[in-house]
Amino acid sequence: MSLDIDQIALHQLIKRDENQLELGLRDTLLPANTTVEAMVEELHRVYSTKNKAYGLFNDDSELADALRNCRKGNDDFLAFSRAATGRLRDELAKYPFAEGGVVLFVHYRYLAMEYLLVAVLNSQSSMRVNEQLNISSNHNLDINHADTVQRIDLTEWKLTPDSTRYLTFLRGRVGRKVADFFYGFPRRQSAEPRAVAGGGRLLRGVRAR
Repeated sequence: MSLDIDQIALHQLIKRDENQLELGLRDTLLPANTTVEAMVEELHRVYSTKNKAYGLFNDDSELADALRNCRKGNDDFLAFSRAATGRLRDELAKYPFAEGGVVLFVHYRYLAMEYLLVAVLNSQSSMRVNEQLNISSNHNLDINHADTVQRIDLTEWKLTPDSTRYLTFLRGRVGRKVADFFYGFPRRQSAEPRAVAGGGRLLRGVRAR
Protein backbone atom coordinates (compact mmCIF):
# COMPACT_ATOMS: atom_id res chain seq x y z
CA MET A 1 0.00 0.00 0.00
CA SER A 2 1.40 3.41 -1.02
CA LEU A 3 0.78 5.07 2.33
CA ASP A 4 3.33 7.38 3.93
CA ILE A 5 2.94 8.66 7.48
CA ASP A 6 4.09 12.24 8.00
CA GLN A 7 3.20 12.55 11.68
CA ILE A 8 1.13 10.58 14.16
CA ALA A 9 0.04 11.48 17.68
CA LEU A 10 -1.61 9.17 20.18
CA HIS A 11 -3.47 10.19 23.32
CA GLN A 12 -6.07 8.58 25.57
CA LEU A 13 -9.49 9.33 27.01
CA ILE A 14 -10.03 7.51 30.28
CA LYS A 15 -13.58 7.07 31.56
CA ARG A 16 -13.57 7.10 35.36
CA ASP A 17 -17.33 7.21 35.85
CA GLU A 18 -20.48 8.14 33.93
CA ASN A 19 -19.74 11.86 34.11
CA GLN A 20 -15.97 12.06 33.90
CA LEU A 21 -13.52 11.60 31.04
CA GLU A 22 -9.88 12.15 31.89
CA LEU A 23 -7.03 12.93 29.51
CA GLY A 24 -3.87 10.93 29.04
CA LEU A 25 -1.58 12.95 26.77
CA ARG A 26 1.71 11.85 25.23
CA ASP A 27 4.63 14.26 25.40
CA THR A 28 6.09 13.10 22.09
CA LEU A 29 4.84 12.00 18.69
CA LEU A 30 4.43 8.28 18.08
CA PRO A 31 7.38 6.85 16.10
CA ALA A 32 6.21 5.56 12.73
CA ASN A 33 7.72 2.07 12.98
CA THR A 34 6.53 -0.98 11.06
CA THR A 35 3.88 -1.83 13.67
CA VAL A 36 2.45 1.69 13.58
CA GLU A 37 2.54 1.71 9.78
CA ALA A 38 0.62 -1.57 9.67
CA MET A 39 -1.99 -0.17 12.08
CA VAL A 40 -2.50 3.00 10.01
CA GLU A 41 -2.74 1.00 6.80
CA GLU A 42 -5.42 -1.19 8.37
CA LEU A 43 -7.31 1.84 9.70
CA HIS A 44 -7.14 3.48 6.26
CA ARG A 45 -8.36 0.28 4.59
CA VAL A 46 -11.26 -0.22 7.00
CA TYR A 47 -12.28 3.44 6.84
CA SER A 48 -12.27 3.40 3.04
CA THR A 49 -14.80 0.54 2.99
CA LYS A 50 -17.26 2.18 5.40
CA ASN A 51 -20.40 4.13 4.60
CA LYS A 52 -19.53 7.79 5.17
CA ALA A 53 -21.22 11.19 5.35
CA TYR A 54 -19.63 14.30 3.79
CA GLY A 55 -19.37 17.90 4.86
CA LEU A 56 -17.29 21.05 5.24
CA PHE A 57 -16.10 23.24 8.06
CA ASN A 58 -18.08 26.19 9.33
CA ASP A 59 -16.31 29.51 8.88
CA ASP A 60 -15.79 29.64 12.66
CA SER A 61 -14.72 26.02 13.14
CA GLU A 62 -12.24 25.75 16.00
CA LEU A 63 -10.56 22.70 14.51
CA ALA A 64 -10.18 24.36 11.11
CA ASP A 65 -8.51 27.41 12.68
CA ALA A 66 -6.16 25.25 14.75
CA LEU A 67 -5.33 23.09 11.74
CA ARG A 68 -4.56 26.14 9.59
CA ASN A 69 -2.19 27.45 12.27
CA CYS A 70 -0.50 24.07 12.45
CA ARG A 71 -0.03 23.87 8.68
CA LYS A 72 1.36 27.41 8.60
CA GLY A 73 3.98 26.41 11.17
CA ASN A 74 2.52 28.55 13.96
CA ASP A 75 1.92 25.44 16.06
CA ASP A 76 3.45 21.98 15.94
CA PHE A 77 1.47 18.82 15.28
CA LEU A 78 1.87 17.46 18.80
CA ALA A 79 0.56 20.66 20.40
CA PHE A 80 -2.31 20.72 17.90
CA SER A 81 -3.25 17.12 18.73
CA ARG A 82 -3.05 17.69 22.49
CA ALA A 83 -5.30 20.75 22.33
CA ALA A 84 -7.73 19.00 19.98
CA THR A 85 -7.92 15.97 22.27
CA GLY A 86 -8.90 18.25 25.14
CA ARG A 87 -11.59 19.81 22.99
CA LEU A 88 -12.71 16.36 21.93
CA ARG A 89 -12.97 15.29 25.57
CA ASP A 90 -15.14 18.32 26.33
CA GLU A 91 -17.52 17.43 23.49
CA LEU A 92 -17.70 13.70 24.22
CA ALA A 93 -18.37 14.35 27.90
CA LYS A 94 -21.73 15.84 26.93
CA TYR A 95 -23.01 12.44 25.84
CA PRO A 96 -23.82 9.59 28.25
CA PHE A 97 -22.94 7.01 25.58
CA ALA A 98 -19.36 8.29 25.31
CA GLU A 99 -16.63 5.84 26.18
CA GLY A 100 -12.94 6.27 26.70
CA GLY A 101 -10.42 5.07 24.17
CA VAL A 102 -7.22 5.74 22.29
CA VAL A 103 -7.28 8.96 20.25
CA LEU A 104 -5.24 8.96 17.05
CA PHE A 105 -4.28 11.93 14.90
CA VAL A 106 -2.66 10.67 11.72
CA HIS A 107 -1.24 13.01 9.07
CA TYR A 108 -0.47 10.84 6.07
CA ARG A 109 -0.32 10.68 2.29
CA TYR A 110 -1.91 8.12 0.03
CA LEU A 111 -1.74 8.15 -3.78
CA ALA A 112 -0.60 11.79 -3.91
CA MET A 113 -3.43 12.89 -1.59
CA GLU A 114 -2.79 14.32 1.86
CA TYR A 115 -5.08 13.45 4.77
CA LEU A 116 -5.65 14.06 8.46
CA LEU A 117 -7.50 11.21 10.12
CA VAL A 118 -8.86 11.49 13.66
CA ALA A 119 -10.13 8.34 15.35
CA VAL A 120 -11.19 7.17 18.79
CA LEU A 121 -10.41 3.46 19.07
CA ASN A 122 -11.64 1.12 21.77
CA SER A 123 -9.91 -2.04 22.91
CA GLN A 124 -11.14 -5.59 22.64
CA SER A 125 -9.96 -8.60 24.60
CA SER A 126 -8.72 -11.76 22.93
CA MET A 127 -7.13 -15.00 24.05
CA ARG A 128 -3.93 -16.57 22.82
CA VAL A 129 -2.04 -19.77 23.49
CA ASN A 130 1.69 -19.30 24.00
CA GLU A 131 4.55 -21.69 23.24
CA GLN A 132 4.16 -23.27 26.66
CA LEU A 133 0.49 -24.00 25.84
CA ASN A 134 -0.76 -21.56 28.42
CA ILE A 135 -3.67 -19.22 27.73
CA SER A 136 -3.27 -15.51 28.23
CA SER A 137 -5.46 -12.45 27.60
CA ASN A 138 -4.52 -9.65 25.24
CA HIS A 139 -6.03 -6.24 24.58
CA ASN A 140 -6.07 -5.12 20.96
CA LEU A 141 -7.26 -1.97 19.24
CA ASP A 142 -10.68 -2.67 17.73
CA ILE A 143 -10.15 -1.05 14.34
CA ASN A 144 -12.85 -3.03 12.53
CA HIS A 145 -15.61 -1.68 14.76
CA ALA A 146 -14.37 1.92 15.07
CA ASP A 147 -17.24 4.35 14.53
CA THR A 148 -15.88 7.60 15.93
CA VAL A 149 -13.68 8.49 12.97
CA GLN A 150 -13.37 11.50 10.71
CA ARG A 151 -10.97 12.29 7.90
CA ILE A 152 -10.08 15.58 6.27
CA ASP A 153 -8.84 15.55 2.70
CA LEU A 154 -6.19 18.22 3.15
CA THR A 155 -5.39 18.32 -0.56
CA GLU A 156 -8.99 19.02 -1.56
CA TRP A 157 -9.45 21.48 1.32
CA LYS A 158 -6.46 23.46 0.07
CA LEU A 159 -7.17 23.32 -3.66
CA THR A 160 -10.98 23.51 -3.52
CA PRO A 161 -11.96 25.17 -0.22
CA ASP A 162 -15.57 25.55 -1.39
CA SER A 163 -15.95 21.81 -1.84
CA THR A 164 -18.63 20.10 0.27
CA ARG A 165 -16.84 16.74 0.36
CA TYR A 166 -13.36 17.31 1.83
CA LEU A 167 -14.51 16.28 5.29
CA THR A 168 -15.91 12.80 5.89
CA PHE A 169 -17.04 10.90 8.95
CA LEU A 170 -18.58 7.53 9.70
CA ARG A 171 -22.30 7.24 10.22
CA GLY A 172 -21.54 4.78 12.99
CA ARG A 173 -23.07 1.67 14.49
CA VAL A 174 -24.85 3.78 17.09
CA GLY A 175 -26.37 5.91 14.37
CA ARG A 176 -27.40 9.46 15.04
CA LYS A 177 -25.55 9.82 18.33
CA VAL A 178 -22.20 9.60 16.57
CA ALA A 179 -23.36 12.06 13.91
CA ASP A 180 -24.54 14.51 16.59
CA PHE A 181 -21.14 14.24 18.24
CA PHE A 182 -19.40 15.20 15.02
CA TYR A 183 -21.69 18.19 14.57
CA GLY A 184 -20.18 19.52 17.77
CA PHE A 185 -16.52 18.79 17.01
CA PRO A 186 -15.83 20.35 14.67
CA ARG A 187 -18.85 22.47 13.78
CA ARG A 188 -19.90 21.98 10.18
CA GLN A 189 -21.96 23.64 7.50
CA SER A 190 -24.66 22.24 5.28
CA ALA A 191 -27.37 23.55 3.04
CA GLU A 192 -30.07 22.38 5.39
CA PRO A 193 -30.47 22.29 9.21
CA ARG A 194 -31.07 19.05 11.05
CA ALA A 195 -33.07 18.53 14.21
CA VAL A 196 -31.32 17.03 17.19
CA ALA A 197 -32.91 13.75 18.19
CA GLY A 198 -35.02 14.21 21.29
CA GLY A 199 -35.07 18.00 21.17
CA GLY A 200 -36.39 20.90 19.19
CA ARG A 201 -33.12 22.77 18.75
CA LEU A 202 -31.53 22.79 15.31
CA LEU A 203 -27.88 22.30 14.56
CA ARG A 204 -26.10 23.16 11.38
CA GLY A 205 -24.74 19.77 10.40
CA VAL A 206 -23.55 18.11 7.24
CA ARG A 207 -25.46 17.03 4.22
CA ALA A 208 -25.18 13.26 4.16
CA ARG A 209 -24.59 11.96 0.67
